[in-house]
Amino acid sequence: MRTGSEPATARSPLRMRLWLSLWGTFWALFGLLAFSLTGRPGWAAACAVLLALTILDLGVVIHRMRQGAHYQPGRDVPPYEPDRGGRPQWRRPDPGDGTKPP
Repeated sequence: MRTGSEPATARSPLRMRLWLSLWGTFWALFGLLAFSLTGRPGWAAACAVLLALTILDLGVVIHRMRQGAHYQPGRDVPPYEPDRGGRPQWRRPDPGDGTKPP
């Protein structure tokens, strides 16, 4: 729900997530190789799991970046009326003959 107090130039942090994913991928790969070569299979497995997660996040970020910008209402669009809770009251239509429905 729009409240009208959103910044006019709000941006998604996808570019920052991209660089952090690349940084994490580099270090997870480095850790995987280093721990594999030194004979520490537990730490190598932990780095392999971390590497899989960073590659998955990298794929999600690239997918979202390729989707492009989505529609954002401009300053001329008023904010939505806030939800006051509760259900709207249903009213019977007026019959049109001057009498009120019961």
